[in-house]
Amino acid sequence: MNHGKHYVDSKKLVDRTKLYDTEEALALCCQTAKAKFDETVELHVRLGVDSRHADQQVRGAVVLPNGTGKDVRVIAIAKGDAAKAAEEAGAMMVGDADLVAKIQNEGFIDFDVLVTTPDMMGLVGRLGKVLGPRGLMPNPKAGTVTPDVGRAVTEAKAGKIEYRLDKANIIHVPIGKASFGAEKLGQNLSVVMEAIVKAKPAAAKGQYIKSATVASTMGSGIKLNSAKFGG
Repeated sequence: MNHGKHYVDSKKLVDRTKLYDTEEALALCCQTAKAKFDETVELHVRLGVDSRHADQQVRGAVVLPNGTGKDVRVIAIAKGDAAKAAEEAGAMMVGDADLVAKIQNEGFIDFDVLVTTPDMMGLVGRLGKVLGPRGLMPNPKAGTVTPDVGRAVTEAKAGKIEYRLDKANIIHVPIGKASFGAEKLGQNLSVVMEAIVKAKPAAAKGQYIKSATVASTMGSGIKLNSAKFGG
């Protein structure tokens, strides 16, 4: 399997046996991001929980202080004042039954975040099969099902990200672009880690944060010294 020259070069700079302090890890991450595009930096956190149990789920959303570096395409399914608020907040598209039909019948999924109001969930629920597998289904825990859709649109555009466990009990989240530099990425990472630690389920036993790794899109994984995050 050819990982490409960038990956091989970045791998040489990373000590696979070392646990890096956050700032050093992120500086190295930016240094090894040599692709022709501005690489996204991702954080991967392995937790000591079992996602198969409802009482051990870890899920939520945070606004990254420095955003994600990505132009977030937000659409809203809402009516009346809520629809107007979503438009004013800069939603790319706003609608109700017509927008549901566009997603359901035309396969429209060219957006990053869908926000809606609680009264529209009966309608939006029909989109589960289309949106669920893509992680686009709105959810109250993520703040994407809310009476205040205007605020939800603003936050999504400002860099609100959702974190949730996958089947392997790992959370994968973007924390910005390599061009941000280590300091801004570090501020974003701290906010995410704080939220994950706060979201620790009461049913979680033993070590909560098993490991944390950062990596740019084309770069090698860099292990963090996760002990300082607690948990």
